[in-house]
Amino acid sequence: MVPKAFVQYLVHFHGDRDYFECHEILEDYWKEVDPGNKNSIWVGFIQLAVSSYHYRRGNLSGALRTLEKAYSILESQRQNCHNLGIDHTLILRLLEEQRYKISAKIPYKSVTIPINDQSLLNLCKQECKKQGVIWGEGSNLENTKLIHKHSLRDRTDVILEREKELKKRKKRQ
Repeated sequence: MVPKAFVQYLVHFHGDRDYFECHEILEDYWKEVDPGNKNSIWVGFIQLAVSSYHYRRGNLSGALRTLEKAYSILESQRQNCHNLGIDHTLILRLLEEQRYKISAKIPYKSVTIPINDQSLLNLCKQECKKQGVIWGEGSNLENTKLIHKHSLRDRTDVILEREKELKKRKKRQ
């Protein structure tokens, strides 16, 4: 059974192309099921989404750096990829192609994670339909809210939490 978080990751990756949301979903899941394991398959997929986010924004050095991390992790995850319905050979080939394109400064183009489990693919397509997005549609490069999401989001809760933790540390000193 594929975790719901991974299904949502795939839906965002291939539907609305919200790579930032992909990162958020899988990071929360990873922290829940495999916290601290930097070689977790979840970290590999998180890095793939982060790389795609950077590549689309034109941050080629960031895209390449995170893609290398994704490759390093996913390369050692043959069985886990298979268990998730992902074609291990093809995902590594995809990452190699992305590495070449980024290095050659070829403009960003949306990619598809190779899913070889038909029931997972059908589930993802159904979920896209429910959410009103089209599975496999290319990224809308005019959507600046999506492309620059990390810098446009409301971070009030994060800032307040950091201030709260800082106050706690100062009290302990």
